[in-house]
Amino acid sequence: MTWWFRQKLFIQIAICIGLGIGLGFVMGDRVSVIAPVGDIFLRLLKMLIVPLTFFTLINGVLKMGDLRSLRSVGGRTLGYYLLTSLSAASIGMGVALVLQPGKEALGVLSEGANVETAHYRFIENLIEWIPTNPIQAMASSNMLQVIVFSLITGVTLLALGKRVEGLARLAGEGTYLMIRMTEYVMKCAPYGILALIANMVGTMSTNMLSEVGRFVLSDVVSMALILIIVYPLLLRFIGHMHPIRFYRSIAPAMLVAASTTSSSATLPVSLRIAGKNLGAPESVYGFALPLGMTINMDGMAASLGVIGVFSANLYGIQITTLLLVQFVFLGLILSIGTAGIKSSGVVMSTVLLQTLNLPLTLIPILAAVWPVIDIGHTTANVTGDLCGTALIASRMDAIDESLRR
Repeated sequence: MTWWFRQKLFIQIAICIGLGIGLGFVMGDRVSVIAPVGDIFLRLLKMLIVPLTFFTLINGVLKMGDLRSLRSVGGRTLGYYLLTSLSAASIGMGVALVLQPGKEALGVLSEGANVETAHYRFIENLIEWIPTNPIQAMASSNMLQVIVFSLITGVTLLALGKRVEGLARLAGEGTYLMIRMTEYVMKCAPYGILALIANMVGTMSTNMLSEVGRFVLSDVVSMALILIIVYPLLLRFIGHMHPIRFYRSIAPAMLVAASTTSSSATLPVSLRIAGKNLGAPESVYGFALPLGMTINMDGMAASLGVIGVFSANLYGIQITTLLLVQFVFLGLILSIGTAGIKSSGVVMSTVLLQTLNLPLTLIPILAAVWPVIDIGHTTANVTGDLCGTALIASRMDAIDESLRR
């Protein structure tokens, strides 16, 4: 047992995934006896959704500093982060629409039931996003209303400044609390995932396994497009920098991101590289990188776009234009609220499904492949932060000239 508890979480999860697959194949339908363990894990994830979203979104807005700073460095930083996150969510969704993960297992997770997302008529539902009673929105897990209320609260606190320092500090402490609580819940993940995977494999067809592979492929292709096309184009045509030289300069941060799959853990390396390798001033990278660690999650935004299409196919839901708009919007907003820690993407995927009014039966599948795809997510996240820092510094003529093309 001592050996087991010394292992890193992703190793424990990997071992339990293997055990779950084995149990599922050997026991078949009888494996449902351990299903309650998985149900408890899903309920713990649901427990996190509202407070985690509320605190992290408010704290993310507050990390912008103040309204005055947003008109200079902050405005450029925020604009870049919103643009790239929106592009990433669109790319993820576009790749998924081409590769169609889940199409050959259409409706397999609906189990014969008629699963529907909330019906989105743009104007009517835009009005519905505004809560009349925020407490009721939280109690009923109306996540769109919770998201909008959180953003409005964050902007208002930012505008009030020092007069609400206590509330701002509460938001920061609440975020810290929820991140730690998420970490504690994720310590239960190996056992919950074992039960969920075993139950899934015991009742799952071979078609489903191939569709999971197609989902992973869609996710990896999305990350590749962001890293190979999006960032180099921004660097060359907006920052007037040589993309290969830029990537060579930030390679240590990319390696740390890929090995730790944690934006938070990579932040100290990114700060050092921004100052020494990129030559950016501290007034830029000291603001842009900590903020980007919180709100600029391009990898997660793209993945949520892929998950949206994947879940629609598995639940047998017709993909409409308005639903695609919803995928992009949620990919943008939920990526802003993703904590830069291991496996937080699984929690935000839960928020995505909950917001779309879909069952959480997809979560064990996502949890099973997350350690693999999260390598690309974190690498894209960290690279995007450093790319934004370099672009802003370049526009201010404060970048290492060796990076110029």
